Amino acid sequence: RRPPASRPPPPPRAAMADAGQQDGPQEGAPVMTSAFWFTEDVTPDVRTSMRLTSLSLDVASEFQRVQLISTSSFGKTLVLDGKTQSAQKDEFVYHEALVHPAMLQASAPPKTVFIGGGGEFATAREVLRHASVERCVMVDLDKVVCDVCREHLPEWSDGCLSDPRLEVVYADAKAHLEQHEDTYDVIVMDIADPIEAGPGWVLYTKEFYTFVKTRLNPGGVLVTQSGPGGLVNFEECFPSIHRTLKEVFSAVVPYTVDIPSFGSNWAFNVAFDVPEGEDAAAALEAAARRGPAETDALIAARVNNGELRMYDGVAHLGMCGLPRFMRKALAECEQMFTLDNPVFMY
Repeated sequence: RRPPASRPPPPPRAAMADAGQQDGPQEGAPVMTSAFWFTEDVTPDVRTSMRLTSLSLDVASEFQRVQLISTSSFGKTLVLDGKTQSAQKDEFVYHEALVHPAMLQASAPPKTVFIGGGGEFATAREVLRHASVERCVMVDLDKVVCDVCREHLPEWSDGCLSDPRLEVVYADAKAHLEQHEDTYDVIVMDIADPIEAGPGWVLYTKEFYTFVKTRLNPGGVLVTQSGPGGLVNFEECFPSIHRTLKEVFSAVVPYTVDIPSFGSNWAFNVAFDVPEGEDAAAALEAAARRGPAETDALIAARVNNGELRMYDGVAHLGMCGLPRFMRKALAECEQMFTLDNPVFMY
């Protein structure tokens, strides 16, 4: 969910520590400040507020404003340019949802994985839980964010930084893929939202997906975070990203999961090609409707310790079981995301 790297740090927002918000003052009563609050817009008309217990770091990198806060509901939280990126209470939900459906969809246990973004190192943490992985390359643009997470959010990386299978590169993910001809079994795009102010949106275009497909091994899988997936905001970019991926890959599985600290469900897409001669529709159905016992068996066989906090066979069916109105919107979407016609979220 990282904001675009080129957007300059915004001025301090009253929302970061709004001393004017109170616990239900009565009309005409004296204005009393009982707490500080962190407030974040979900849409132009919807916002969330959480009781702020600390603001422990506030710095500007070359690319964005970096803050570490703590709230009573979600604990330590990384905030970039005023947007929640990852919170202690529910980060495992986001990262398990991003990583494991794609890792289990690969035609064989993945050996090589590329992560675009992922500065908290939690995406790498989940990837490296797979015993088959021999090499995981993580490329993130902002070293300051990575250093902040390394020092202040060690729970996120959970020891993976000392894993010799992990290679961390501080560079532009797209440029790195273009400059290196390495191919991967799984590519995980844990990247900036498609917002107009910066260059991150190019990583959601048909042109990028067509290129990145050349960096996948046969039977490989691409997964990308795909913006908000809630009732009031899923149409911002989720359907367009899904439609664009369908133009490039023969099978695309959309799914969502509840991330309370984001103020919304969040959307993802897993994309892969079906071998020539096989039924793409049947492969898509098999991926989205895989039985709980089969998913649990795959986790037990591939994931160290054989147990995850959120994701299992039952959760997989729930994540892929989108409501009817959302399935209809995705099926009917004709708007593709291209360099000439980008689609931006709020």
